[in-house]
Amino acid sequence: MKDDHRRFISLALAAALAVGVLSFPSCQPPPKEAEIKAMMEIQDVETKWVSKEYRSWPPKLVLVPSISFRVKNVSTKPLTYINFNAIFKFKDDQENLGDCFLAGIRGTPLPPGELSPVIHMISNFGVEGKTLASFENNPMWKPVIIKLFAQTRGSAHVLLGTYPCSKTIDFKEPPAETSSEGRPKNPQ
Repeated sequence: MKDDHRRFISLALAAALAVGVLSFPSCQPPPKEAEIKAMMEIQDVETKWVSKEYRSWPPKLVLVPSISFRVKNVSTKPLTYINFNAIFKFKDDQENLGDCFLAGIRGTPLPPGELSPVIHMISNFGVEGKTLASFENNPMWKPVIIKLFAQTRGSAHVLLGTYPCSKTIDFKEPPAETSSEGRPKNPQ
């Protein structure tokens, strides 16, 4: 009798587990590359260089490449939980210059036909110079390409596009402080 009771409980638990597992959508296989590409469209892409670090004395300016974009939901279902990964690399190099991983669509689903707010991704590494003018002839400031990937619900990272990074710099050096005689102040 005890063995029958244990067997019944085991079968009941197995059946409950099977029903529970089959009823959860998260147990569906992850979407394939074609499905992910059919869900979204990347729009309003802007690439530029932004300041990661600046100091006037001793002079130092680190610029990093960045990409901004919006996602349009071109599917018939709301988009949820979309992660983006941007890989930044010098055009002719094999190794990455930097990267950025961002949970771009979280919490509030993106309804069909709608555009997301602007998503801004910044490389963690860039190029160092002393001033903005020093970048004009800096041999390390070479053309960069940005590969943008998306991932959702356990899928592989899917390449959405490759974008050249413009040479636009979104940074203005503050004016140098001067003494009352018009000479530069001594840095402290």
